[in-house]
Amino acid sequence: MIRLRRLLTPLLCSTLLASSLHAAEQRTLRVYNWFDYITPQTLEGFRKTTESKLIYDIFDTNEALEAKLLTGNSGYDVVVPSNVFLAKQIEAGVFQPLDRSKLPNWEHLDPKLMKLIEANDPGNQFAVPYMYGTVLIGFNPAKVKAVLGDNAPLDSWDLIFKEENIAKLKQCGVALLDSPSEILPLALQYLGLEPNSSSPADYKKAEDLMLKIRPYITYFHSSKYMADIANGDICVAVGYSGSFSQAANRAKEAKNGVIVDMRLPKEGAPIWFDMLAIPKGATNPEDAHAFINYLMQPEVIAPISDFVGYPNPNKDATERVSPAIRNNPNLYPTEEAMARLYTLKPLPRDAERARTRAWTKIKSGT
Repeated sequence: MIRLRRLLTPLLCSTLLASSLHAAEQRTLRVYNWFDYITPQTLEGFRKTTESKLIYDIFDTNEALEAKLLTGNSGYDVVVPSNVFLAKQIEAGVFQPLDRSKLPNWEHLDPKLMKLIEANDPGNQFAVPYMYGTVLIGFNPAKVKAVLGDNAPLDSWDLIFKEENIAKLKQCGVALLDSPSEILPLALQYLGLEPNSSSPADYKKAEDLMLKIRPYITYFHSSKYMADIANGDICVAVGYSGSFSQAANRAKEAKNGVIVDMRLPKEGAPIWFDMLAIPKGATNPEDAHAFINYLMQPEVIAPISDFVGYPNPNKDATERVSPAIRNNPNLYPTEEAMARLYTLKPLPRDAERARTRAWTKIKSGT
């Protein structure tokens, strides 16, 4: 018995040591994505394909993500910046180039969209598009009609930037994105100025316009408006196109009698792309590539579009997306509407500072 114990003890120790080493060596994949921007089933599906532990965290503004990235050690392996921020971050050396040999599903991406994205990522070297959309107006039809009547300019930025309109809407609640890089271009365009202006004087004009309507804005936030408009707590919001699709679905599921609709304003709006990229300091680039490649499968990305309400850049997935989404011109812009959309670009430092100063004053209302 003593001899058997002597034989078994080293074996047991070896087994425990091997198990301990395996646990210590288990890879971790850390993903940092936008709030409410993927299905739980997608994450569970990926977990079944990997031995890595998947940690998934969320943010709700590009500025929050950029603050982490510019430290040089974000702690994440996959992040999802919007295209205009991506361009600045590439210039700052934040990302590592993608290894196309590890992304065989690249063939599913729409070449026309990839060409557009080259304006921010020349040669498509550093990022893969995840979803795209516009900034537009979401609203509660019944509440807006009660305040502004049947002739409310729902398809125009007049709804927001004309003081006579937003002053009346104050009583039912108005929310705007907490994002100077997306709201101030709207103000510039409304004033007939270049949305990507590099002139500090132009940002002073946009600031003056925003300060006129500031007393009637309930709050600035980049995610809270989704729940509030679905619950009927606000009646108008300027936000991301797919977020209003999600809000409409939430209201329908809650059976609370709230209707959420949206309009892509006739004057035009920004079109943006959210991009999957790997930070230079990523500790697990191997599984980061695997995660990105997984999301490029048509059968994987289509249900995400159904869930988040945004079009995806996968040409072979479109027919799998719900007709309610792919046939909605406010979500999938028509060719005519596309001609009025514009991409946002990084600004020179002086213009960036002017925009930041303007936004600080706008939010404080002074």
